[in-house]
Amino acid sequence: MAHYQGEIFDADNHYYEAHDAFTRHVPKRMRSRCVEWIELEGGRKYQVVGGRIDRSGNPTFNPISKPGVLREYFGGNPRGVTTAELIRSSLEPMPPEYMDRDERIARMDAQGLAGAWLFPTLGVLYEEPLKKDVDALCTTFGAFNQWLEEDWGLSYKDRIFTSPYITLADVDWACEQLEWALARDARIVVMRPGAVFTRDGPRNPGHKDFDPFWARVNEAGITVVTHIGATRHDSNGYDTRSIDVLALGPRPSVTNFHRSRNINDFLASLIFDRLFERFPNLRVASVENGAEFLGSLLRSLDRTKDRVRGYFKENPVDIFRQHVFINPFWEDDIAEVVAHMGADRVILGSDWPHMEGLENPRDILGELDGISVADQESILYRNAVGLNERRPI
Repeated sequence: MAHYQGEIFDADNHYYEAHDAFTRHVPKRMRSRCVEWIELEGGRKYQVVGGRIDRSGNPTFNPISKPGVLREYFGGNPRGVTTAELIRSSLEPMPPEYMDRDERIARMDAQGLAGAWLFPTLGVLYEEPLKKDVDALCTTFGAFNQWLEEDWGLSYKDRIFTSPYITLADVDWACEQLEWALARDARIVVMRPGAVFTRDGPRNPGHKDFDPFWARVNEAGITVVTHIGATRHDSNGYDTRSIDVLALGPRPSVTNFHRSRNINDFLASLIFDRLFERFPNLRVASVENGAEFLGSLLRSLDRTKDRVRGYFKENPVDIFRQHVFINPFWEDDIAEVVAHMGADRVILGSDWPHMEGLENPRDILGELDGISVADQESILYRNAVGLNERRPI
C-alpha cells in the first residue's frame, strides 16, 4: 500500500543519562537519601537509590544494546531465540548521539526526523523506590531536571524537545517545577502512570489536592505525557519473583500485564475524577504504554455512564477522545487504535535507541497497512507537532 513520504515527528525517543545526571545538583546532605554510585567486587558499578542497590539494569550504559535488537522477539519470535541471546549479540560501545544533543540532531537528519520528544531511560524508574521519602523524591528530580536543561535543553534548536519529570507527591514542588519548565520553553512534561504517594497517603492523579498543578497546566496549554515507568502494581498474590513489565524473562509472569493495568487505571482515574471537566484545556498523551488496554477501557467507560447517570456532564468516552492521545506500540494493531480513537488522537514513536523499539524510526511505515496516507501524515507528524505547541487560554 501507499506510505506517507513526508517529515516525521517522533513522539518517543530517548537519551541515556550522563554519569552525574542524578547527582550533579543534589545537596551533599541529601545524597544518601537520593541516588549515589557504588562499585562492587569485580568493578561493576550500580546506583544506590533511596539507600538500596539497584541491580536491575545497566546504569553505566557501556556497552549498550543496539536499537531495535528485540524487534524479532516482540514480532512473534519466529526463531525462538531468547532475549539474552539477542542482547548479547548486539552490544556495542556507547554511540555519541545517545548522550550528546548536537550528535543527536545530526543523527535525526540522517533518519529524516523533523523533531522528536526525548524521554529518560533511568529517570522513569526512580519515583517508585523513592516514593516513601517525598523530600528525597523531589530533591532527586529537581536536580535531574536541572541536569536535563544543562545537557540537552528543554527545546533545543526547535528539533529536540525534552521532558522535565514531574511528581505530584508534593503539589507545591510540582507547581514550582512546572513554572521553571515553562520559563525555559518546555513543550511537554512527563510523569509515570501510577497513583501519587503523598505525605498524607496515596491519591489519584486527578484528585482535587492537585488542582493547583492541573490549573496551571490548563492555563499554559502544555502537554502532559504519561510514560511507562516503574510501579509496584499489586499482583494479588501471584508468583512475581521477578518484576518483568517488558516481558523479557525466560518465563511469562502476570507482571507482564502490569504495563496495561497501570495506564488503564491512570487514565480511567482522570475520567472518573472528572479532571477534564474542571480543566477543559488539558491534553494528556500516553507514550510507550501500548494500546492493548484501549478497547476494554472504552467499553467500560461507556457502561459506566449508564450506571452512574448524571455523574458526567458529557459522555466519558467522548471526554476521553477529546483529551487523551495514544501512542501504540509498533506491534499493536495500529489500524484498530485509529478506529477506537480517530486518526487525530494517535501519535507514533520509535522508542529509539532502545532495544525493544525500532532500528530506524521510519521503519514504522511498515506497520501502517490499512491506514490512509492522509491519516498516516496525521499520526506520524501533524498530531505530535500540534501537541508540541502550547495552547494557552
